[in-house]
Amino acid sequence: MLIYLDNCCFNRPYDDQSHANIFLETQAKLYIQENIVNGNYQLVWSYILQYENDQNPYINHKHEIKKWKSLAKQLVSASAEIIETAKTYQSLGLHPKDALHCACAISVKVDYFLTTDKQLIKIGQKIIGLNVVNPLTFIQEETSL
Repeated sequence: MLIYLDNCCFNRPYDDQSHANIFLETQAKLYIQENIVNGNYQLVWSYILQYENDQNPYINHKHEIKKWKSLAKQLVSASAEIIETAKTYQSLGLHPKDALHCACAISVKVDYFLTTDKQLIKIGQKIIGLNVVNPLTFIQEETSL
């Protein structure tokens, strides 16, 4: 199973865990990471993910997240096609970086695009061929197969 985690998802463990939903999403994300390490899921890494992570002001977080690039089975580079696709997604209401994440994910035909961004989930579900969900929903769907 090919999955794409956006920057929000990678950063979820560093958020305030006193909120139940954040804690549960973190646990789901850690479960997903474990399954990536064990080879049960294949991770996609993209240039926009790298760019956003490079902007992370927390050096330790940045370095920990960057390690996941080495575990990725597919690396997505910038291309004119991705930029054009992202422009189409922006017309749906996505922010430019979110649109680029979605365009990268769809370019390699991921099975799931994982994010903790509620607005991205809402708008991303309009993109045909892209299954945008949060980590909890992913686990619920994946374990019911």
